[in-house]
Amino acid sequence: MTVHQLTDANFQVDVLDASELVLVDVWAAWCGPCRLMAPLMEWASSSYGGRVRVGKLEADANPLIRDQLQIKGLPTLLLFQSGVEVARQEGAMAKAQLQAFLDAHL
Repeated sequence: MTVHQLTDANFQVDVLDASELVLVDVWAAWCGPCRLMAPLMEWASSSYGGRVRVGKLEADANPLIRDQLQIKGLPTLLLFQSGVEVARQEGAMAKAQLQAFLDAHL
């Protein structure tokens, strides 16, 4: 599975219109904790493929969606089910925490 690159232009189709659970990682290139989360997004995509779609939204390049989501800190992880936000976590987390975060909504 692959991590999808989300933008203001494709967020509606790739996240809000998706039928499966979607994990969105809102990040920025200058954010150290965001860089720590990048390998975990790859892990989530391969481990949960078919059950969870994983996407990354660069906050600075996509201000429309960033502001609609009311992102206050980075990284922010969001879970969407059928276009509705069902969970939010601000800040970096360990692999076990990410797994628990995802498993709680499957």
